[in-house]
Amino acid sequence: MDDVGTLTMDRLLRRNAAEVGDRDFIVIEGSRLTYAGMQARAEQVAASLRGLGVRRGDTVAVLMPNCLTFMELLFGCLHLGAVCAPINARFQRNELRHVIPDCGASVVVVHDEISPHAEHLDRLGSAFPEIAAAAASDAAEPLSVADAPSLRWVVSMDANAAAGVLGPTRFAEAAHDSANGQAADRSPDGPAMMFYTSGTTSNPKGCVLTHSALIRVGAMTAQRFEYRDGDVMYDPLPMFHTAVSQPLAAMMLVRGTFVSQVFPDPDEAMALIAREGVTQAFTAFPTITEGILDHPAYDADTTLAGLKTLFNVAPPDAQRSIQSRLRHTKLVNAFGMTETAGSATMVRVTDPDDVRLTTQGTPMDGLEVEIRGEDGTPLPAGETGEIAIRGITLFGGYHNAPEKNEASFDGRGFWLSGDLGVLTEDGQLLFKGRTKDMLKVGGENVAAIEIESHLQTHPGVKIAQVVGYPDPTYGELPAAFIEPRAGHAPSEEELIDHCVGAIASFKVPRVVRFVTEWPMSSTKVQKFKLRDQLVQELDPAS
Repeated sequence: MDDVGTLTMDRLLRRNAAEVGDRDFIVIEGSRLTYAGMQARAEQVAASLRGLGVRRGDTVAVLMPNCLTFMELLFGCLHLGAVCAPINARFQRNELRHVIPDCGASVVVVHDEISPHAEHLDRLGSAFPEIAAAAASDAAEPLSVADAPSLRWVVSMDANAAAGVLGPTRFAEAAHDSANGQAADRSPDGPAMMFYTSGTTSNPKGCVLTHSALIRVGAMTAQRFEYRDGDVMYDPLPMFHTAVSQPLAAMMLVRGTFVSQVFPDPDEAMALIAREGVTQAFTAFPTITEGILDHPAYDADTTLAGLKTLFNVAPPDAQRSIQSRLRHTKLVNAFGMTETAGSATMVRVTDPDDVRLTTQGTPMDGLEVEIRGEDGTPLPAGETGEIAIRGITLFGGYHNAPEKNEASFDGRGFWLSGDLGVLTEDGQLLFKGRTKDMLKVGGENVAAIEIESHLQTHPGVKIAQVVGYPDPTYGELPAAFIEPRAGHAPSEEELIDHCVGAIASFKVPRVVRFVTEWPMSSTKVQKFKLRDQLVQELDPAS
């Protein structure tokens, strides 16, 4: 992987298509494409996009659940030299009204047949009346949308697409011959994808990531986790997230196979892992990892016997619990975000357990991490402060957000993450939570992650999320939302007693609520919704 600095994502696909063309590249449940098949589809999609007027540097928005079509659109954009903007499939009217004009998309592509709950075309019509009117018309014509002036076409890949939008047949017929087989000649430092961060309290922010950033983080992932030629990766996470682009690039660099699902489902996951011979997993979030390990058919000796590594991000006690249930697999960990194209720090598969399970590892090659005090000065090892990052995979700034960029970058080129951390003497990062995920209880600063980590040591707790709610005496008090582990039904009193004497009294949750579903953005729990729900319950007049 010595040539990662010269590659683009589309060049990497072409190279693999030439070298291992008949090897499976993408497998999504019952559908699959080889490297050669994906290259052919990328050329066809690029030709159709060019026929709709898309040119190098233009933006194409992709709004659909995980599917082969999503990947075909991604690599079609990259082949043409356009920027692919994968839009969170959960976004509703208000988010769409922001991101579609903000990214400047000239084409939006949807695929609603994948899921009965998608209805993305309806959501677009709700956000932009001109799209609703066009979809209801008899013929598909270029759009003129007042609040999204760059938008010219909505394409539906559904077989029964509405007459007023371009369906798959018309999209294919739009192909411009000159695009076929002609790949864009672009720099690795050119834009490849525009991800929108899943902001929980404000409009999502666009992050433009370069080919170089995507490939370099993939290369470092493959190196630290020791991925090998022909590995098979299981990753069911949303394709609009860097938790897919990162392991996808890693698999491409080792000429591996990327296995996914339309939506995470433990039953299908276990079948896929066995059927496809999965050797690496990137489940990343406890809700997905625990779903597999808690499955009635899971057997620690046989179910994941061929799995070398499993990537999961959770507090140390939860990591230890997961590792104890993995007989053949090493649990690996990292710290990252969209702004760094994925992981910014990462453990190594060769690290001892106390490093792999309790730290987020050391900075990726080419990245610098500092811990900043409240006055912005770097702090020594062992002290908690804000994590600041600078280096080769860091994004260049939020799209169309100069004020946000001014507040987020310092004069030395470091990006201020809004996350709290500690660097150990040997350079390992310890993640301590969000700066805005802090509670102020009677004048004491409390990190929600500290309470969550302790609650997750209780055998009946699968996932814990802690928020603060207003109190006239203490200013704020902690409340815990709990998803119980299958077969367990802990009580509120039991969980509070679990904390008493183990953590400081001002950190003990005063209220515990139980949930079966979490309010989610893309991959993050929207804590403000939990807080609002609790405040309304405790004080309906508020």
